[in-house]
Amino acid sequence: MALTLTPVKKEDRAAIDFASGDTVRVWVKIPEKGKFRLQAFEGLVLARKHGAEIGATFTVRKIASGVGVERIFPLFSPMIDSIEVIKKSGARRSKLYYVREKAVRDIRKKMKSVRVIADATPDEVEEVAEEKVEA
Repeated sequence: MALTLTPVKKEDRAAIDFASGDTVRVWVKIPEKGKFRLQAFEGLVLARKHGAEIGATFTVRKIASGVGVERIFPLFSPMIDSIEVIKKSGARRSKLYYVREKAVRDIRKKMKSVRVIADATPDEVEEVAEEKVEA
């Protein structure tokens, strides 16, 4: 007699082969008005913790509207419908937390290259942008 407390097939979930650096699409069940709808969360796996045991988790990071968003998913959560591996990549580390700072540095570099001119008309801003392109 086997007791099933969760609708998740543990063997299938544990067999999903993904690691840090891979791009995954996680289909999450969102409760709405007595029903569930599926919503995808696609991003880079930063970390996978606790192996394939019952408390295993993985962290996924994506950029939404220019803002970094991270979610930590329990691997065996019944609220996860499926996990699709979109892209495999070889990472040299098991935890890619440095990607957070790298993204911030890249954004700051871009912001330094953009000059904001106070009290300027749109024509003057276009002229400055054309000068930068020509230089």
